[in-house]
Amino acid sequence: MSFPIEQGLFKYDITDHYAILGVPINADSRQIRQRYLKIAYILHPDTFHGKTEQEQKLATKILSKLVNPAYETLSKDRYRQEYKLVLSQMGQNLADELSSITIATDEAQKLLQTSQDRELTYHRLLGPLVNQQYDNLDDVFVITAQISELNLIYLMLSQGEKVKQKAKPKPQPKPEPKPKAKKSSPSKQEKTKEETRKSDNKSGIKNALKRAEQDMERNNLSQAIVELREILKQDPNNGKCHGLLGLAYLKQEQLTMAKIHINKARKVSPQDPIVIKAKLALDKVLPESGQSKSSDKPQGRGFFGLFGRKK
Repeated sequence: MSFPIEQGLFKYDITDHYAILGVPINADSRQIRQRYLKIAYILHPDTFHGKTEQEQKLATKILSKLVNPAYETLSKDRYRQEYKLVLSQMGQNLADELSSITIATDEAQKLLQTSQDRELTYHRLLGPLVNQQYDNLDDVFVITAQISELNLIYLMLSQGEKVKQKAKPKPQPKPEPKPKAKKSSPSKQEKTKEETRKSDNKSGIKNALKRAEQDMERNNLSQAIVELREILKQDPNNGKCHGLLGLAYLKQEQLTMAKIHINKARKVSPQDPIVIKAKLALDKVLPESGQSKSSDKPQGRGFFGLFGRKK
């Protein structure tokens, strides 16, 4: 990880941009911009009210290394939708762990136990945390971690409910009694149609992946990204697709999006050659991600030494 938060989405190697900016997961571009401008005003060198030079340097680094990348991802509709897709998939994958997950914060615990309107409760619990998030530099990580854990529980509850709704069979109207006729077997024709549909879908995805790879070889990255995004709409847990998308973003030097997709690819298809290639490529760009936490020696109190090491 680039920073020492081990709660919420950060625990699963996903940078929680919503938590960094202190905006709800369903925030629109206007809310995101307003919040960003407020934080930027607090942290910018021209307006920061720190008492020491060390605090001023730290504020600048928080702005450039955490806040700006978060805003870059969430301010653009295309990237925000893609990022939310990854979060939704994670919520679905983790929904079954709700009963066993360890919760460290009161806010997340309250959201988990609420029997009232979940959206309302989520926003009510988020408010006080957001209001004090950037008041004191030494508390930024602590509060961001609390927000991220709240976000994680919100996603798990929301996505878990969607999965249940999809799985719930629709009530079938009782058919009127008809004269007994010869039983027709659950038609082979229907089975064949379903099998053909699934086969066509797999074949379509395979062809689309091949086209995307060819686009990447020709350095037509924009077209490859469009193709890969379309695949994820049909098959959100396609590890090879996430790996290729991560590689495409790496080539475009969009490290945040690259990391999101490569981490997702590793979770669903760790042995896929494309995923392994993508992880190696990411490690070359971010060599510090492979270092052990023990090699990072913070200097000073709290997180004041966080950005002190040279990259």
